[in-house]
Amino acid sequence: MVATPYLFNEIERIFRNTPLYAIVLEAFLLLSVIWLLLYKRNGRQRFTKEQEDEIIDKYEPEPLVADTVPNHPLLRTRLVQSKVGKRIVVDGHDCLNLASHNYLGLLEDSQILEDACKSLRKYGVGSCGPRGFYGTMDVHLDLEERLAKFMQMEEALVYSYGFSTIASAIPAYSKRGDVIFVDEAVNFAIQKGLDASRSTIYFFKHNDMNDLERLLKEQAARDEKNPKKAAKTRRFLVAEGIYMNTGEMCPLPELVSLRAKYKLRFFLDESLTFGVLGKNGRGLTEHLNVDRNEVDLISAGMEWAVASIGGFCVGSNFIVEHQRLSGLGYCFSASLPPLLAQAAISALNRFEAEPQIFEELQEKTTMLHKRFTQFSKLKLRGDELSPVKHLYLSKTLENEEEERKLLTKIADTCISRGVAVIEACYLYNLEKHSIRPSIRIASNRLLSLDEIEFAFGIIESVSSSLIL
Repeated sequence: MVATPYLFNEIERIFRNTPLYAIVLEAFLLLSVIWLLLYKRNGRQRFTKEQEDEIIDKYEPEPLVADTVPNHPLLRTRLVQSKVGKRIVVDGHDCLNLASHNYLGLLEDSQILEDACKSLRKYGVGSCGPRGFYGTMDVHLDLEERLAKFMQMEEALVYSYGFSTIASAIPAYSKRGDVIFVDEAVNFAIQKGLDASRSTIYFFKHNDMNDLERLLKEQAARDEKNPKKAAKTRRFLVAEGIYMNTGEMCPLPELVSLRAKYKLRFFLDESLTFGVLGKNGRGLTEHLNVDRNEVDLISAGMEWAVASIGGFCVGSNFIVEHQRLSGLGYCFSASLPPLLAQAAISALNRFEAEPQIFEELQEKTTMLHKRFTQFSKLKLRGDELSPVKHLYLSKTLENEEEERKLLTKIADTCISRGVAVIEACYLYNLEKHSIRPSIRIASNRLLSLDEIEFAFGIIESVSSSLIL
């Protein structure tokens, strides 16, 4: 009897000190739960044992994987039967290789191979864990130190997969509520990084600085209308040094100027320019003499010119260190196999000891570009110094699928006649912007003038015979 007045007093005190809207909300939630429980209990359909057995027998679960089109272009396989280098055996045909991204020819470097084998004997095949757990070995730290020193930046961070490098770096910084301005021609890895960031994305026309500034002015106008929101919004600019999808170089000085004018954080993916452009192979910033401190974060894959696996980001200590806790590809993926980290270190040794290899690559790429502009029924796209170029049909077909099939047939025929080229493959249904089908050409420092002439002759002969 003593507890009852005390209980009522407590309830009265709670009601007196609780806002009315909170009481109403809690009552509504309580009544909703009671109603749902009673509804499910009284409204549930009852089945006999025979009816349940019949329903179970007729049940057909949905497949875990949807049906795939049997002739999907990504399911086509070409069998490689040799080591990948300047020459390659594809489907039994010995070919000059213009399909692999081996720009400096380091896949055939005997010293790099020997160093990788020594590392294999010392460390084994894999690290068996992410960097933050037990996947960090001294060779990883050595590689990061060497990359930072080579790029003349404060800090470097190594990822185990090239695709995940920029795809992890973007969402490590840009979050929901932030704004990203990005070229519409960026590669698929950048697109996935944009999706993962959940930020507001504005695409500007490919290499069109006027269109970019238009978008920046519109953002500035929005910021003026809502200064409180603007104070919390971070703005990013993302571009590639040379775009994989077009082979064209970005206007870096103009991007840096707009970045400073509109106070943007600038991310530059130099996957196709690292180890390719500049007197020492440091990329587009060196080639155009742009201060790398004007770029907040530089990323690059090591699967192109370095002829290894993985990727890296370089920048200030403050920026790069953030990824060690926020870069998903760094935190949750097994670290780079030690032998491949050593291969990258050996490639950097070669970069520093023989800087003339970059000039050699640029000369061969320019030679190839000038010759390949002379096709009669194919049109070349790409910067003269770009190691990646695209060949399109001179006349666009009405049916894009027919255009893809024709380019695939040209590539197959070229392979049968001794030149390995490949049609550029995309996930067309997932790309943010439409991409015209093309044959992608990869340059190589080891190509001779005669080999470039041979490749031109085969591609010209095949395309002329197949394109009506």
